[in-house]
Amino acid sequence: YANSADRYSSPMNYDTLDVALLVLRGYFGVTLALHGWNKVRSRSAGAGTAGWFTSIGMRNGRLSAILAAGTEISAGLALTLGLFTPLAAAATIGVMVVATVVAHAKNGFFIFRPGQGWEYTAAFIAVAVAIAGTGPGRISLDSALAVTFEPWPSFVGALAIGVIGATAQLVVMWRQPRNEP
Repeated sequence: YANSADRYSSPMNYDTLDVALLVLRGYFGVTLALHGWNKVRSRSAGAGTAGWFTSIGMRNGRLSAILAAGTEISAGLALTLGLFTPLAAAATIGVMVVATVVAHAKNGFFIFRPGQGWEYTAAFIAVAVAIAGTGPGRISLDSALAVTFEPWPSFVGALAIGVIGATAQLVVMWRQPRNEP
């Protein structure tokens, strides 16, 4: 970040924050990318995923599955690498807000509840918001490429873009299934 010049005086002088951010980005980024990859890893998984997206009320289940998988893979890899971090965070927030609304919110908080609760998606949202606000640290491609972002605009921007993007996708692509009597 531009206002952290003192911390960045030596590119090889990493501190615990840099390492902690690398661990956080690495775990959540790889997990998100693998979550997306799981949606497309085989023909049956791809078709099954498209059918599942349709069953939860997404119009054009195949397109919705492709968009979700592509977003999860690309945002996950970008978070892992610390590349264009606020945009990767915004994409993560957006895809997880959609997942929360269409699949998890109705099941309660805990992931172990039937239908899986929203604690998993909320964890990704919280991590993405935090990383957008702190930046990726010096062990990142953003740092290596001297790409800087201001913390508050990145924090607010990632959250706003993620929520606005999710809302737009929900308005265009989701029709809440009606409960059967």
